[in-house]
Amino acid sequence: MLDIQIFLLQLLPFFHSFIGAIIFVPLYAIWVVFLLPGIWASMLAGALYGTWLGTLLVFIGATIGAQISFWLARTILRDWARDRLQRFPKFKAIEMAVSNEGLKLILLTRLSPIFPFSLLNFAYGLSEVTPRDYSIGMIGILPGTVFFCGLGALAGDLANFGAILNGKDEPMEWALRVLGALATIGVVWLVGQSAKGALQDFES
Repeated sequence: MLDIQIFLLQLLPFFHSFIGAIIFVPLYAIWVVFLLPGIWASMLAGALYGTWLGTLLVFIGATIGAQISFWLARTILRDWARDRLQRFPKFKAIEMAVSNEGLKLILLTRLSPIFPFSLLNFAYGLSEVTPRDYSIGMIGILPGTVFFCGLGALAGDLANFGAILNGKDEPMEWALRVLGALATIGVVWLVGQSAKGALQDFES
């Protein structure tokens, strides 16, 4: 385990580079396709590239990964995806309902934190949703992406908090970053609650 940690630490300077940022995108896409949790990868992007560049890179990578998963579920992995989603009744309900609700349901499930992003991609691949509505619905991941990249960026700032104590950084600038992160948390929470409430109304 220690050797892996050392190896990953040695890679961080490379990912700070321009080429590293470009390579981060397809790596994130692969991460999504293999159903790995995107929260930590998004936070890493925030720590490496800051909130806004990290959000852009994650959004592009997530979109590529989501498209690959969608088409895999509609073609060669259809039986595997169906068997996998049988364990999750909520996803089965989404698959059945999305043909009627379309883009609205996609946006709500993307906004709601209760639906894992990677599994949703396969669920929509099994449904009759149009590729157009599926692609537009990716907009719904933006609040959560900003949120987790912001947390990653803030974690990077916290790691350097000693610089403030030593007078090597501006306390006011750091305080503004914290306030911005708190504001982002508040907005994402409100959006998630609204989406959750709308989905509950839909289920009833």
